[in-house]
Amino acid sequence: MSINVHFIRGVCFLKKIIITIFIFMLFMPIVKAEDSLNLDSESAILIDEVSGKVLYEKNPDAKLPMASMTKIMSMLLIMEKIESGALKYDDKVIISKNASGMGGSQVFLQEGEEYKVEALLKCISVSSANDAVVAMAEKISGSVESFVNLMNEKAKELGLTNTNFANPHGLDAENHYSSARDMSKLAKELLKHKDILKFTSIYEDYLTKPDGSQVWLVNTNRLVRFYDGVDGLKTGYTTEAGYCLTATAKKNDLRLISVVMKSSSGDARSKDTATLLTYGFNSYKNHVIYESNKELGEVNIEGGKKDKVKVYLKDNASVLLGVTENPKEYSFNIKVDTIKAPIKKETIVGTAEIIDNEGNIIAEKDVIIKEDIKKASLDYLKRNLKTITGGK
Repeated sequence: MSINVHFIRGVCFLKKIIITIFIFMLFMPIVKAEDSLNLDSESAILIDEVSGKVLYEKNPDAKLPMASMTKIMSMLLIMEKIESGALKYDDKVIISKNASGMGGSQVFLQEGEEYKVEALLKCISVSSANDAVVAMAEKISGSVESFVNLMNEKAKELGLTNTNFANPHGLDAENHYSSARDMSKLAKELLKHKDILKFTSIYEDYLTKPDGSQVWLVNTNRLVRFYDGVDGLKTGYTTEAGYCLTATAKKNDLRLISVVMKSSSGDARSKDTATLLTYGFNSYKNHVIYESNKELGEVNIEGGKKDKVKVYLKDNASVLLGVTENPKEYSFNIKVDTIKAPIKKETIVGTAEIIDNEGNIIAEKDVIIKEDIKKASLDYLKRNLKTITGGK
């Protein structure tokens, strides 16, 4: 009996090894020089998330249907509403007949059912649910048409010159298109809302319906599980669009964004994405020039209980370098006007130009304060004035 148990365990172990090797071979890219990545996809781009610098491109401005990558814009508008306070994760959404009737990817929402915004956002991010995104579009704008207007207004604001939206979900429609370059810019904007990664990084979960039944949610982006560092963003597929994927991954403080459009299969889009990301991580590094927790200096406060306040960078200041490239010397030019009290901590009070040793401005970062500054009372001002005049 013990021999049979060991034999069965050995077979199971062997099966696990075979599956692991298959997955590794499927997603292991053969990275060559930048001009010979041999991508299957018709259009592609790879950028650095912080600077937006293009690290690789292939027909990046071709206008192509983008399928469910459309939902990146939908998610951006949802996140903006949440962070502005106009929408809350706990807000309730009642499913309309229109939303429940959506085809394509769905989580089978029924007319009249009620869900929290958080649950629907998870369905959009993980399962690419068309019914959930239409429900959210109606919640935010009252109608799909009004929401699509918001999408196109935002596209213009972001300078997406090769993009036009006809719906919030991405099913094939006339005059519905984007480009790899535009999708990378859109993804970069969405990633400013860090909460979205809590949803796009989920590989599997469940949606609990009002009657207690559950719908299994599995991420359409397999790289979330099979490529170390991938935590988003959005896949897409329709007959016209082919297989698409906008992905993001982070390793050693370097976050990359890749886009592939019109791949021939789901495996091809995953392999192309892995090839791009591996090329980027093998070729570049992110060098932190100055950390956001280090004081930059002090600036004056007008009408506050303090005369001066320390200022900091909102985020780390960093520069993208080749893996073998040595960092240069950098300096900062802080541009902060006098601050007027009262003012809350984390308020942006100015900017800091990052200047290399050749005098080039390579980036500009927001500057913040990290404490609340209350307005000085009349008594405080009187006491301060006595101190200045020597008590006279």
